[in-house]
Amino acid sequence: MFTRTSAPCPPPLLLRPGNLAALLLLVLSSLLCVFVSAVSGAEAGSAAKAAAGSPAKARPVWTFTPDPALPNVLILGDSISVGYTLGVRARLAGRANVFRPLQADRSGPENCQGTTLGAKRVAHWLTGRKWDVIHFNWGLHDLKHVKISGTSENSDEASDPVQASIPAYVENLRQIITRLQATGARLVFATTTPVVPDTRSPLRSPDSPPAYNAAAITLMKANGIRVNDLFALTTPKLSQLQLPRNVHFTAAGSDLLATEVARIIGEELAGRRQPAVSK
Repeated sequence: MFTRTSAPCPPPLLLRPGNLAALLLLVLSSLLCVFVSAVSGAEAGSAAKAAAGSPAKARPVWTFTPDPALPNVLILGDSISVGYTLGVRARLAGRANVFRPLQADRSGPENCQGTTLGAKRVAHWLTGRKWDVIHFNWGLHDLKHVKISGTSENSDEASDPVQASIPAYVENLRQIITRLQATGARLVFATTTPVVPDTRSPLRSPDSPPAYNAAAITLMKANGIRVNDLFALTTPKLSQLQLPRNVHFTAAGSDLLATEVARIIGEELAGRRQPAVSK
């Protein structure tokens, strides 16, 4: 532990004619004394604050050792799903191994972004395991405005196109579903969560999620895929659950999403028959 000490300051020096060198030495010594004392005080204060302060927030751990005796669950989606993945894993501990795509160095989660990327990457995300349940969502990236359609160059201009129009979104989803169905897993599609007014960087319209969700639900029903309606779940208390002018959720919002996603996945693991849309 750091102990504060006071640097000994030099005694006053009697000035005599011609003693300029001694005068300069006195000034330098005095300045050094003040500097050492100040640094000692700052370090002692910092040490005390560190000892008394709250501990640093632990970095989330995304990698884990799966239990080979448990079923495997895969969560696919954008940053909203990143926000609830670890909560789902915790709620299903001892019942399932819960995975999501990770970055190449496995240091953190991969954002599955929109269906344009999803259609290209889904085969890669599915490799390596036998999946029992796949919970998936795309939408918020598809409906955002971009400089050039199909790209990720964000825009705040309403005159610029969205990343994927609804017809393109549906076609991309159709391709993704074909890949997911080939795994033999139980599939659950999560509706896209709300967009509040004046959401920018990039621009998104509050009217877009209902329109994209309607198209997606029609496709899911045609393919016998269960729908987890997270849009309906979060809308009534959105002001308490979502960040201002932002599509992302507070800790309480992500916690609510994790609870509902874990519940639906748990039902699928139990093999229960459910209606097409779960609310």
